[in-house]
Amino acid sequence: MLGKAAYLKKLTSKMRFRSVEVGEKLDGSSPPSVFIGSYGYPNVYVGPMLTPQYGDTSLLDSPEEWIPREKQLSDIVQFRLQLVRGKAQVCIKDFDNKLVSKMQEISLSKNSIDSEAEFKHAPRGITFNEEHAPFGPSAAIKKFDIDNVKWEHNFEKVYHDTDLLAGDGVVNLYKQGYDFTQIQKAFSTGTMGLGKNRKLVPTRWSITAVDSIIGEHYLDQVKHFEIIDSFEVYEFTALNNYFAILLTPTPWQYEWIEAFIHVLEDEEAVFSDYELYHPKKEYSNVGGCYYSVRSEVTQKLAMRRAQAGAIVFREAYPGYIPTGVWLCREETKHALAQKPNEFFDLKSAISYISSKLKLPFYKFHSQSVLLKEIIKRRQMLLANYL
Repeated sequence: MLGKAAYLKKLTSKMRFRSVEVGEKLDGSSPPSVFIGSYGYPNVYVGPMLTPQYGDTSLLDSPEEWIPREKQLSDIVQFRLQLVRGKAQVCIKDFDNKLVSKMQEISLSKNSIDSEAEFKHAPRGITFNEEHAPFGPSAAIKKFDIDNVKWEHNFEKVYHDTDLLAGDGVVNLYKQGYDFTQIQKAFSTGTMGLGKNRKLVPTRWSITAVDSIIGEHYLDQVKHFEIIDSFEVYEFTALNNYFAILLTPTPWQYEWIEAFIHVLEDEEAVFSDYELYHPKKEYSNVGGCYYSVRSEVTQKLAMRRAQAGAIVFREAYPGYIPTGVWLCREETKHALAQKPNEFFDLKSAISYISSKLKLPFYKFHSQSVLLKEIIKRRQMLLANYL
Protein backbone atom coordinates (compact mmCIF):
# COMPACT_ATOMS: atom_id res chain seq x y z
CA MET A 1 0.00 0.00 0.00
CA LEU A 2 1.13 3.54 -0.71
CA GLY A 3 2.40 5.61 2.21
CA LYS A 4 0.18 8.53 3.12
CA ALA A 5 2.29 11.19 1.38
CA ALA A 6 2.37 9.15 -1.84
CA TYR A 7 -1.35 8.42 -1.58
CA LEU A 8 -2.29 12.08 -1.20
CA LYS A 9 0.09 13.09 -3.98
CA LYS A 10 -1.67 10.64 -6.28
CA LEU A 11 -5.03 11.99 -5.15
CA THR A 12 -4.13 15.66 -5.71
CA SER A 13 -2.65 14.85 -9.12
CA LYS A 14 -6.14 13.88 -10.25
CA MET A 15 -7.74 17.17 -9.19
CA ARG A 16 -9.16 19.16 -12.08
CA PHE A 17 -10.03 22.77 -11.26
CA ARG A 18 -9.65 26.03 -13.10
CA SER A 19 -7.87 28.88 -11.39
CA VAL A 20 -8.22 32.61 -11.94
CA GLU A 21 -6.70 33.96 -15.15
CA VAL A 22 -4.54 37.07 -14.84
CA GLY A 23 -1.96 38.82 -16.97
CA GLU A 24 1.49 40.15 -16.19
CA LYS A 25 0.04 42.93 -14.03
CA LEU A 26 -2.35 42.50 -11.13
CA ASP A 27 -4.10 45.05 -8.96
CA GLY A 28 -6.13 43.80 -6.05
CA SER A 29 -6.04 42.89 -2.36
CA SER A 30 -4.00 40.48 -0.28
CA PRO A 31 -6.25 38.79 2.34
CA PRO A 32 -3.48 39.41 3.92
CA SER A 33 -1.52 36.35 2.89
CA VAL A 34 2.04 35.28 2.12
CA PHE A 35 3.66 32.05 1.04
CA ILE A 36 7.19 30.82 1.67
CA GLY A 37 8.36 27.72 -0.16
CA SER A 38 10.90 25.14 1.00
CA TYR A 39 12.57 24.34 -2.33
CA GLY A 40 16.23 25.38 -2.39
CA TYR A 41 16.40 25.96 1.38
CA PRO A 42 18.05 28.12 2.76
CA ASN A 43 17.48 30.13 -0.44
CA VAL A 44 13.71 29.92 -0.75
CA TYR A 45 10.96 31.44 -2.86
CA VAL A 46 8.87 33.99 -1.00
CA GLY A 47 6.08 36.28 -2.03
CA PRO A 48 2.59 37.63 -1.49
CA MET A 49 -0.71 35.93 -2.22
CA LEU A 50 -2.95 38.31 -4.14
CA THR A 51 -6.38 38.33 -5.69
CA PRO A 52 -7.83 40.57 -8.40
CA GLN A 53 -10.67 41.35 -5.97
CA TYR A 54 -10.61 44.53 -3.91
CA GLY A 55 -11.83 45.12 -0.37
CA ASP A 56 -12.08 42.64 2.48
CA THR A 57 -10.72 39.38 1.05
CA SER A 58 -9.75 37.92 4.43
CA LEU A 59 -12.05 34.90 4.00
CA LEU A 60 -9.70 33.55 1.31
CA ASP A 61 -7.03 32.86 3.92
CA SER A 62 -9.01 32.34 7.14
CA PRO A 63 -9.59 28.57 7.61
CA GLU A 64 -11.08 29.25 11.04
CA GLU A 65 -14.08 30.84 9.28
CA TRP A 66 -14.81 28.18 6.68
CA ILE A 67 -16.74 25.63 8.75
CA PRO A 68 -18.77 28.22 10.73
CA ARG A 69 -19.75 29.82 7.42
CA GLU A 70 -20.78 26.39 6.09
CA LYS A 71 -18.40 26.46 3.15
CA GLN A 72 -18.07 23.21 1.21
CA LEU A 73 -14.77 21.81 -0.02
CA SER A 74 -15.60 22.79 -3.60
CA ASP A 75 -16.32 26.37 -2.42
CA ILE A 76 -13.03 26.50 -0.53
CA VAL A 77 -11.02 25.23 -3.48
CA GLN A 78 -12.67 27.63 -5.89
CA PHE A 79 -12.03 30.75 -3.83
CA ARG A 80 -8.52 29.60 -2.88
CA LEU A 81 -7.72 29.31 -6.58
CA GLN A 82 -8.47 33.03 -6.85
CA LEU A 83 -5.21 33.62 -4.99
CA VAL A 84 -2.19 34.37 -7.17
CA ARG A 85 1.28 33.73 -5.78
CA GLY A 86 4.15 36.04 -6.59
CA LYS A 87 7.62 34.73 -5.84
CA ALA A 88 11.27 35.66 -5.71
CA GLN A 89 14.21 33.72 -4.31
CA VAL A 90 15.85 35.08 -1.17
CA CYS A 91 18.01 33.83 1.69
CA ILE A 92 16.07 32.99 4.87
CA LYS A 93 18.19 35.52 6.83
CA ASP A 94 17.98 38.38 4.33
CA PHE A 95 15.80 40.83 6.23
CA ASP A 96 17.26 43.78 4.33
CA ASN A 97 15.48 42.55 1.21
CA LYS A 98 12.60 44.90 0.33
CA LEU A 99 10.27 42.07 -0.65
CA VAL A 100 10.92 40.29 2.67
CA SER A 101 10.13 43.52 4.54
CA LYS A 102 6.82 43.74 2.68
CA MET A 103 6.06 40.10 3.48
CA GLN A 104 6.53 40.90 7.16
CA GLU A 105 4.25 43.93 6.89
CA ILE A 106 1.57 41.80 5.25
CA SER A 107 1.80 39.10 7.91
CA LEU A 108 1.45 41.67 10.71
CA SER A 109 -1.46 43.50 9.11
CA LYS A 110 -4.87 43.82 10.74
CA ASN A 111 -6.74 43.97 7.44
CA SER A 112 -6.66 43.11 3.76
CA ILE A 113 -4.08 45.18 1.86
CA ASP A 114 -4.47 46.83 -1.52
CA SER A 115 -1.55 45.76 -3.69
CA GLU A 116 -0.05 46.11 -7.15
CA ALA A 117 2.15 43.45 -8.71
CA GLU A 118 3.99 43.03 -11.97
CA PHE A 119 5.18 39.57 -12.95
CA LYS A 120 7.90 38.41 -15.32
CA HIS A 121 5.25 36.41 -17.18
CA ALA A 122 1.55 35.70 -16.78
CA PRO A 123 1.01 33.48 -13.70
CA ARG A 124 -0.05 29.91 -14.41
CA GLY A 125 -0.77 26.58 -12.73
CA ILE A 126 -2.42 25.57 -9.47
CA THR A 127 -0.97 24.08 -6.27
CA PHE A 128 -2.47 21.36 -4.06
CA ASN A 129 -0.68 20.03 -1.00
CA GLU A 130 -1.72 17.88 1.95
CA GLU A 131 -0.15 20.32 4.42
CA HIS A 132 -1.33 23.77 3.32
CA ALA A 133 -4.41 25.15 1.58
CA PRO A 134 -4.38 25.16 -2.24
CA PHE A 135 -3.78 28.29 -4.29
CA GLY A 136 -3.96 29.44 -7.88
CA PRO A 137 -1.37 30.45 -10.47
CA SER A 138 2.11 31.66 -9.64
CA ALA A 139 4.92 33.56 -11.34
CA ALA A 140 8.20 35.30 -10.59
CA ILE A 141 7.50 38.78 -9.32
CA LYS A 142 9.10 41.76 -11.01
CA LYS A 143 7.61 44.62 -9.01
CA PHE A 144 5.41 44.74 -5.94
CA ASP A 145 3.85 47.61 -4.02
CA ILE A 146 1.41 47.71 -1.13
CA ASP A 147 -0.74 50.40 0.44
CA ASN A 148 -0.05 51.67 3.94
CA VAL A 149 -0.38 48.84 6.43
CA LYS A 150 -1.81 49.05 9.94
CA TRP A 151 -0.14 46.42 12.11
CA GLU A 152 -2.00 44.36 14.68
CA HIS A 153 -0.83 45.95 17.93
CA ASN A 154 0.06 42.80 19.89
CA PHE A 155 1.90 41.32 16.92
CA GLU A 156 3.85 44.56 16.63
CA LYS A 157 4.89 44.24 20.29
CA VAL A 158 6.19 40.71 19.67
CA TYR A 159 8.00 41.90 16.54
CA HIS A 160 9.87 44.61 18.45
CA ASP A 161 10.71 42.35 21.41
CA THR A 162 13.91 40.77 20.13
CA ASP A 163 14.59 39.16 23.55
CA LEU A 164 11.36 37.10 23.47
CA LEU A 165 11.65 33.47 22.41
CA ALA A 166 9.60 32.58 19.33
CA GLY A 167 7.74 29.85 21.24
CA ASP A 168 6.75 32.32 23.96
CA GLY A 169 5.60 34.78 21.30
CA VAL A 170 3.39 32.10 19.69
CA VAL A 171 1.83 31.03 22.99
CA ASN A 172 1.27 34.59 24.21
CA LEU A 173 -0.56 35.57 21.02
CA TYR A 174 -2.60 32.36 20.99
CA LYS A 175 -3.72 32.91 24.57
CA GLN A 176 -4.81 36.42 23.64
CA GLY A 177 -7.30 34.84 21.23
CA TYR A 178 -5.62 35.32 17.86
CA ASP A 179 -6.31 32.73 15.19
CA PHE A 180 -3.76 30.04 14.50
CA THR A 181 -3.45 31.14 10.86
CA GLN A 182 -2.57 34.71 11.73
CA ILE A 183 0.08 33.57 14.19
CA GLN A 184 1.52 31.03 11.75
CA LYS A 185 1.95 33.65 9.02
CA ALA A 186 3.79 35.98 11.38
CA PHE A 187 5.99 33.10 12.58
CA SER A 188 6.74 32.13 8.99
CA THR A 189 7.98 35.59 8.01
CA GLY A 190 10.52 35.75 10.85
CA THR A 191 8.77 38.36 13.02
CA MET A 192 9.24 36.39 16.26
CA GLY A 193 12.13 35.15 18.34
CA LEU A 194 15.52 36.32 19.48
CA GLY A 195 16.86 38.93 17.10
CA LYS A 196 19.95 36.95 16.12
CA ASN A 197 17.93 33.77 15.51
CA ARG A 198 15.16 35.15 13.32
CA LYS A 199 14.71 33.68 9.88
CA LEU A 200 12.05 32.92 7.30
CA VAL A 201 10.33 29.57 7.83
CA PRO A 202 8.71 27.75 4.87
CA THR A 203 4.92 27.83 5.16
CA ARG A 204 4.40 24.08 5.50
CA TRP A 205 7.13 23.82 8.17
CA SER A 206 5.76 26.78 10.09
CA ILE A 207 2.30 25.19 10.29
CA THR A 208 3.68 22.12 12.04
CA ALA A 209 6.04 24.22 14.17
CA VAL A 210 3.24 26.41 15.53
CA ASP A 211 0.94 23.41 16.12
CA SER A 212 3.78 21.69 17.98
CA ILE A 213 4.57 24.74 20.12
CA ILE A 214 0.95 25.18 21.16
CA GLY A 215 0.33 21.46 21.68
CA GLU A 216 3.42 20.87 23.79
CA HIS A 217 2.74 23.98 25.87
CA TYR A 218 -0.66 22.62 26.88
CA LEU A 219 0.62 19.06 27.23
CA ASP A 220 3.09 20.19 29.89
CA GLN A 221 0.09 21.40 31.91
CA VAL A 222 -2.09 18.36 31.24
CA LYS A 223 0.44 15.95 32.75
CA HIS A 224 -0.03 17.59 36.18
CA PHE A 225 -3.81 17.08 36.28
CA GLU A 226 -5.96 14.21 37.57
CA ILE A 227 -6.93 11.50 35.09
CA ILE A 228 -10.57 11.42 33.94
CA ASP A 229 -12.67 8.56 35.32
CA SER A 230 -14.59 7.40 32.23
CA PHE A 231 -14.33 7.03 28.48
CA GLU A 232 -15.60 10.03 26.48
CA VAL A 233 -16.44 10.19 22.79
CA TYR A 234 -16.62 13.49 20.92
CA GLU A 235 -17.61 13.56 17.25
CA PHE A 236 -18.13 15.88 14.32
CA THR A 237 -19.03 15.48 10.65
CA ALA A 238 -18.27 18.04 7.94
CA LEU A 239 -16.57 18.43 4.57
CA ASN A 240 -16.85 14.73 3.61
CA ASN A 241 -15.14 13.73 6.86
CA TYR A 242 -16.14 12.10 10.13
CA PHE A 243 -14.08 12.61 13.30
CA ALA A 244 -14.42 10.70 16.59
CA ILE A 245 -12.18 11.55 19.54
CA LEU A 246 -11.99 8.90 22.24
CA LEU A 247 -10.61 10.18 25.55
CA THR A 248 -9.45 7.35 27.80
CA PRO A 249 -8.99 7.23 31.61
CA THR A 250 -5.24 6.75 31.31
CA PRO A 251 -2.16 8.93 31.60
CA TRP A 252 -1.45 10.97 28.45
CA GLN A 253 -0.95 8.93 25.30
CA TYR A 254 -2.11 9.77 21.82
CA GLU A 255 -2.92 8.00 18.59
CA TRP A 256 -4.21 9.27 15.25
CA ILE A 257 -5.87 6.74 12.91
CA GLU A 258 -7.35 7.86 9.60
CA ALA A 259 -9.04 6.07 6.73
CA PHE A 260 -9.62 7.26 3.17
CA ILE A 261 -12.57 5.30 1.83
CA HIS A 262 -13.18 5.14 -1.93
CA VAL A 263 -11.81 8.66 -2.37
CA LEU A 264 -9.63 7.74 -5.35
CA GLU A 265 -11.31 4.58 -6.58
CA ASP A 266 -12.26 1.55 -4.51
CA GLU A 267 -9.42 1.88 -1.99
CA GLU A 268 -9.67 1.68 1.80
CA ALA A 269 -6.39 3.26 2.89
CA VAL A 270 -5.67 3.43 6.64
CA PHE A 271 -2.76 5.34 8.19
CA SER A 272 -1.78 5.85 11.82
CA ASP A 273 0.84 7.08 14.24
CA TYR A 274 1.11 7.36 18.01
CA GLU A 275 3.10 8.51 21.01
CA LEU A 276 3.15 7.42 24.64
CA TYR A 277 3.75 9.77 27.56
CA HIS A 278 6.38 11.87 25.79
CA PRO A 279 5.95 13.70 22.45
CA LYS A 280 7.38 12.13 19.30
CA LYS A 281 10.93 13.15 18.51
CA GLU A 282 10.87 12.25 14.83
CA TYR A 283 8.44 13.81 12.34
CA SER A 284 5.18 11.88 12.15
CA ASN A 285 4.71 9.55 9.20
CA VAL A 286 1.14 10.84 8.77
CA GLY A 287 2.27 14.44 8.37
CA GLY A 288 1.18 17.71 9.91
CA CYS A 289 -2.37 16.59 10.77
CA TYR A 290 -0.87 14.59 13.66
CA TYR A 291 0.29 17.81 15.34
CA SER A 292 -2.77 19.92 14.52
CA VAL A 293 -5.09 17.36 16.14
CA ARG A 294 -2.81 16.88 19.16
CA SER A 295 -2.74 20.64 19.68
CA GLU A 296 -6.53 20.86 19.92
CA VAL A 297 -6.86 17.81 22.20
CA THR A 298 -4.22 18.99 24.68
CA GLN A 299 -5.76 22.45 24.74
CA LYS A 300 -9.19 20.99 25.54
CA LEU A 301 -7.75 18.92 28.39
CA ALA A 302 -5.77 21.84 29.78
CA MET A 303 -8.88 24.04 29.82
CA ARG A 304 -10.67 21.27 31.76
CA ARG A 305 -7.67 20.80 34.06
CA ALA A 306 -7.83 17.08 33.27
CA GLN A 307 -5.50 14.38 31.97
CA ALA A 308 -6.47 11.58 29.57
CA GLY A 309 -5.26 9.51 26.69
CA ALA A 310 -6.64 10.29 23.24
CA ILE A 311 -7.33 8.06 20.25
CA VAL A 312 -8.67 9.98 17.26
CA PHE A 313 -10.50 8.26 14.42
CA ARG A 314 -10.98 10.02 11.09
CA GLU A 315 -12.75 8.84 7.94
CA ALA A 316 -12.60 10.70 4.62
CA TYR A 317 -15.28 9.87 2.06
CA PRO A 318 -15.80 10.27 -1.70
CA GLY A 319 -15.72 13.95 -2.58
CA TYR A 320 -12.93 14.65 -0.11
CA ILE A 321 -10.29 17.06 -1.42
CA PRO A 322 -6.95 17.57 0.37
CA THR A 323 -6.91 21.25 1.32
CA GLY A 324 -4.37 21.28 4.16
CA VAL A 325 -4.11 20.25 7.80
CA TRP A 326 -6.37 23.13 8.83
CA LEU A 327 -9.28 20.73 8.18
CA CYS A 328 -8.09 18.26 10.84
CA ARG A 329 -7.42 21.07 13.30
CA GLU A 330 -10.81 22.72 12.82
CA GLU A 331 -12.87 19.52 12.75
CA THR A 332 -11.17 18.36 15.96
CA LYS A 333 -11.88 21.74 17.55
CA HIS A 334 -15.56 21.54 16.56
CA ALA A 335 -15.83 17.94 17.78
CA LEU A 336 -14.39 18.86 21.18
CA ALA A 337 -16.87 21.73 21.47
CA GLN A 338 -19.77 19.23 21.45
CA LYS A 339 -21.16 17.44 24.49
CA PRO A 340 -19.47 14.03 24.71
CA ASN A 341 -21.05 10.63 25.02
CA GLU A 342 -19.76 9.06 28.23
CA PHE A 343 -19.04 5.35 28.76
CA PHE A 344 -17.73 3.46 31.77
CA ASP A 345 -15.98 0.71 29.83
CA LEU A 346 -13.92 0.58 26.64
CA LYS A 347 -16.15 -2.02 24.99
CA SER A 348 -19.19 0.29 25.10
CA ALA A 349 -17.20 3.26 23.80
CA ILE A 350 -15.80 1.21 20.93
CA SER A 351 -19.22 -0.21 20.14
CA TYR A 352 -20.60 3.31 19.83
CA ILE A 353 -17.76 4.52 17.60
CA SER A 354 -18.06 1.36 15.45
CA SER A 355 -21.71 2.15 14.80
CA LYS A 356 -20.70 5.52 13.33
CA LEU A 357 -17.77 4.40 11.18
CA LYS A 358 -18.28 3.17 7.64
CA LEU A 359 -15.15 1.03 7.65
CA PRO A 360 -15.30 -2.17 9.73
CA PHE A 361 -13.75 -1.39 13.09
CA TYR A 362 -11.24 -4.24 12.93
CA LYS A 363 -9.41 -2.31 10.20
CA PHE A 364 -8.81 0.52 12.66
CA HIS A 365 -8.02 -1.90 15.48
CA SER A 366 -5.41 -3.70 13.37
CA GLN A 367 -3.57 -0.38 12.88
CA SER A 368 -3.85 0.72 16.50
CA VAL A 369 -1.10 0.30 19.07
CA LEU A 370 -2.87 2.06 21.95
CA LEU A 371 -6.19 0.19 21.73
CA LYS A 372 -4.36 -3.12 21.98
CA GLU A 373 -2.29 -1.78 24.88
CA ILE A 374 -5.36 -0.56 26.80
CA ILE A 375 -7.14 -3.90 26.29
CA LYS A 376 -4.05 -5.80 27.40
CA ARG A 377 -3.67 -3.71 30.57
CA ARG A 378 -7.32 -4.11 31.53
CA GLN A 379 -7.17 -7.87 30.96
CA MET A 380 -4.12 -8.05 33.24
CA LEU A 381 -5.86 -5.99 35.92
CA LEU A 382 -8.92 -8.23 35.71
CA ALA A 383 -6.77 -11.35 35.97
CA ASN A 384 -5.00 -9.96 39.04
CA TYR A 385 -8.33 -9.04 40.61
CA LEU A 386 -9.73 -12.51 40.08
